[in-house]
Amino acid sequence: MATQSELTAKFSHRPQNYAWFLGAGTSRSAGLPTATDIIWDLKRRHYCREENQELSRQDIQSVAVKARIQAYMDAHGFPELWADHEYTTYFEKIFGDDKERQRQYMSAILAEGKAALSVGNRVLGALLTSGMCRAVFTTNFDSVVEKSVAEVSGRSFTAFHIEGSRAANSALNNEEFPIYCKLHGDFRYDSIKNLSGDLEEQNQELSACLVNAANRFGFIVAGYSGRDESVMALFRQALETSNPFPHGLYWTSLKRGAVHPAVMELISAAQRKGVTAEIVEVETFDALMLRLWRNIESKSPEMDAKVRKAHLSKVDIPLPSSGRQQPLLRLNALPILDMPTECLSLTFKQPVEWDEVKTVARASEQSLILTKSDTVWCWGKEEYARRGFAVALETVETRALPNDIRKPGNLHLKGFIEEALAYALARERPLLVRARYGSIFLIVDQHADDVGGLGSLFQLLGKTSGKVPGVFTVPTPEKPRSEQVGWAEALRISVDQKGDNLWLMIDPDIWVWPPRARSNARDFLDRRRSDRKNDKFNALLDAWLELLFDTEERNSEIAVTPFSDGNVIENPRFRISNRTAFSRRLLA
Repeated sequence: MATQSELTAKFSHRPQNYAWFLGAGTSRSAGLPTATDIIWDLKRRHYCREENQELSRQDIQSVAVKARIQAYMDAHGFPELWADHEYTTYFEKIFGDDKERQRQYMSAILAEGKAALSVGNRVLGALLTSGMCRAVFTTNFDSVVEKSVAEVSGRSFTAFHIEGSRAANSALNNEEFPIYCKLHGDFRYDSIKNLSGDLEEQNQELSACLVNAANRFGFIVAGYSGRDESVMALFRQALETSNPFPHGLYWTSLKRGAVHPAVMELISAAQRKGVTAEIVEVETFDALMLRLWRNIESKSPEMDAKVRKAHLSKVDIPLPSSGRQQPLLRLNALPILDMPTECLSLTFKQPVEWDEVKTVARASEQSLILTKSDTVWCWGKEEYARRGFAVALETVETRALPNDIRKPGNLHLKGFIEEALAYALARERPLLVRARYGSIFLIVDQHADDVGGLGSLFQLLGKTSGKVPGVFTVPTPEKPRSEQVGWAEALRISVDQKGDNLWLMIDPDIWVWPPRARSNARDFLDRRRSDRKNDKFNALLDAWLELLFDTEERNSEIAVTPFSDGNVIENPRFRISNRTAFSRRLLA
């Protein structure tokens, strides 16, 4: 498996070396449906017709509605969910062999007016327009690529398709680039290849063009599952030629998504032929395309402006003068008086991905705090970093931290600081640190040996942890054993910047164990938090501040570090005041 960084390095060096093969996933980013979306729409139509029901396309987004429809399909002998022949079966049930009704349906559901081009679509349009992409093949029927080229270039762009296929291979041989081939046809014309019977044999001219291109270019496959045997047969046919995929075959797949067995077999077969063939995990099609585009040095500023469309502008809105009138509102923000200014910067012999960084951080058992910028930034002892990354690590240097967490290039810094602050505040206190959905929580540790400092929370709330009465987890294949859901008082923390000042935001909350069961405990959470308003919320803030600062005195300060040892670069020091921010009403 190759990383995005490796693919980016090869592609950006010479984009002209690569042809693209696009599936429905690339059009979904433009708001058009994928094959899976169409399958569910066809199921909905069949179910409503047979059961005399009325369900909209919005209704089908409901898990409960999907389950009801699928149960009906299972009971009536339809293919099981995710079976390869689902698409064909439902199309035949709805339309039979009426090609015109098929075309009208596809024309409506893939109408050009429904497409809203994303940045990934515009990048592809710019690559085609600027000559940095010479060939694109697709199984899609829509006009997203044509619209993309028109938007960035102002020129029309025509695809080779089944009804105009003869010239495709000739155009490739004559290097009449760019070439765009729709292997399954175009919904705007009479002939589309949609069902398994149609796809058993691809149009010979378009097929020959793809195989011919596979002898000249590397291929990048995006948004395509590999379920069509006719297409996979073309890729296998290309492997039998004299010079298959001279610049490699890169099949992109969404991170943590399943890869179809036919794709894995193709990649293995290509590797046995000596082809550089890899699966590349990506976040989204848009994220991949923007990453590739950013790293192309030869792009023109004019084309770059059309791709990105939105640009940052400096906005300077003066703050109003301080208020003087009542009431006085207490806020949940604490001033950060001193901040670390440096960290360790790690470079590597080969590019490292986020997953590798997170794996090392987890294995360090909270002895390393890591984030990823142009290098990997680190707090923690250098020897721990060298041990964690082992031979992959090349250099360890000191790096100055930016002084503004709001700038677009510094967004990773916010989470870096928040994690370090959380470990610093939890150290030597009966608290655990957990992260969920980008937020950091300090959680009362019910198993702590020393619960000193929790007295005010006990007095205000009673218990600070326990089991949720009558609520148990739902068994899953990964967690087949049901367990009772637990809870604990918690504090969500974050860092915000206003002007030149940094603030620690504290928000009392309740943590649920395991976190996936939070929705099951919603009623319990609502009851427990129902009276946390005004005076009680104010007292709750005081109780947490007493725990964190180990004092009831106002205007106190603490200096905290996340680790017990290490020099000032390895072990960042934060100084915080417990005097919360406040606000008064402006003068009328």
